[in-house]
Amino acid sequence: MRIALAPMEGLVDAPLRAALSHIGGLDWCVTEFVRVTSTLLPPRYFKRMAPEWENSWKTQTGLPVKLQLLGSDPICLADNAARAAELAAPGIDLNFGCPAKTVNRHRGGAVLLQEPELLHAIVREVRRAVPAHIPVTAKMRLGYEDTELALDCARALDEGGAEELVVHARTKADGYKPPAHWHWIARIKDVVKTPVVANGEVWTVDDYFRCRAESGCDDIMLGRGLIARPDLARRIRAAVAGQPDNPVEWPEMLGVLAEFQRSVEGQGATAYAPSRLKQWVGYLRRGYAEADGLFREIRTQTKPVALAVPA
Repeated sequence: MRIALAPMEGLVDAPLRAALSHIGGLDWCVTEFVRVTSTLLPPRYFKRMAPEWENSWKTQTGLPVKLQLLGSDPICLADNAARAAELAAPGIDLNFGCPAKTVNRHRGGAVLLQEPELLHAIVREVRRAVPAHIPVTAKMRLGYEDTELALDCARALDEGGAEELVVHARTKADGYKPPAHWHWIARIKDVVKTPVVANGEVWTVDDYFRCRAESGCDDIMLGRGLIARPDLARRIRAAVAGQPDNPVEWPEMLGVLAEFQRSVEGQGATAYAPSRLKQWVGYLRRGYAEADGLFREIRTQTKPVALAVPA
């Protein structure tokens, strides 16, 4: 079993990746997407998206960080993947799952699931451009408006050379509305040779076991569920191994939040730190009852908050 942290635009940046990797239970994570249009991006852009490149593309706890690219031009994506490879990125992930309207309007993300031939061309060109030792993977949804092309898209990515598929078990039209259709992941597994990782609507340990039963996937990528309950990966791992539960209680979580805030400020984003803290605490309200009180306390703050961390 492997557990990954999902890339989430505007949320899962380097400080949050560091905080979650410190809690443990993860095998790899992926950057927010690098938008590729018609130009070869300078190295500094990749380095800004993945500050972990300075640590051999790993968080301080040693969690590998793959680079994600988003776009629709196979050649330009291939050129930028090659540049990322020159910077020693440990893996190139291709985004065919983003449901954001602005992204889709500019031919990026889930909108490309209407064109299986283009998906094949993108993966093929990126695979050709990247050294064989660097894996090329892809993340997809079940479709754009419906699931009619789900199997065709999965085959296209597989035959194009993707070495792993992460499947978010909803269409773009579904957005993030429950339920996730995990049984569709099992159907995709049946038509591809490459390994498949399940993604979507896993908020608890019990959700993981239901997802595994319906999808047939041991491997999983966690997104909002891990943001809301940062110990979810390690608790799933303990449950699978038959070991005692090992949750992060709220006093420890406060310490994690304080270190996260310091990390954001350390990136020169002191003015941005309060909004980042509020954003994460907003998610934590689903996993911790105590987070609601903290959220109410800080929701109107515009300056860094002094968190009351137990000694």
